[in-house]
Amino acid sequence: MAEREEEQVPDETAPDVSEPAVADTADGAARPPLDEDAAWAELVAGFDDEPEPGTGSWPEAENLSAARPGDDDEDAAGPPTRSIVVHPVIHGPRDYTAAEDEDEGHYVPPEPPPLPQADVTTKFAWLAVLGGPLLLIVFILLRQEITWWVMTLGVGGFVGGFCTLVTRLRTGEDDDELPGGGAVV
Repeated sequence: MAEREEEQVPDETAPDVSEPAVADTADGAARPPLDEDAAWAELVAGFDDEPEPGTGSWPEAENLSAARPGDDDEDAAGPPTRSIVVHPVIHGPRDYTAAEDEDEGHYVPPEPPPLPQADVTTKFAWLAVLGGPLLLIVFILLRQEITWWVMTLGVGGFVGGFCTLVTRLRTGEDDDELPGGGAVV
């Protein structure tokens, strides 16, 4: 690494950083550096001052002449006027209507197969899962005293019905017998 390290030789043509930069004027003479602190102090001091009457708020070179572009006066050359041509929209994307074709047949899906019949145990499990909390909500809304047997029936019905439904879930082992059961890898 020591071989790659090169000594930095200062460029003698580069301006010295310690000296302030001096700007050249249009005639080539050097102008003294601008004192920024004094310029900012002058701007802040004159912030609330009103301009002198008769002076414009911007330089005269930026004022536009009152002459119009169609006038014959050649020395009144103002900026050219521009015009925008607006074309009326004849047809837009929201104006599109599809042609109605009476011959096109609409798809009518077949009737879905009936739901499988649930056995009695599953029906009572669903009744307990939904009925237990519903019983407690009814007692609360009617402002009745919740006795031990209402609490046992509500909470016990929900827990017992939920456990019954979970234990009766299919394991998925008998899915191999179903035709069209999915891709086999």
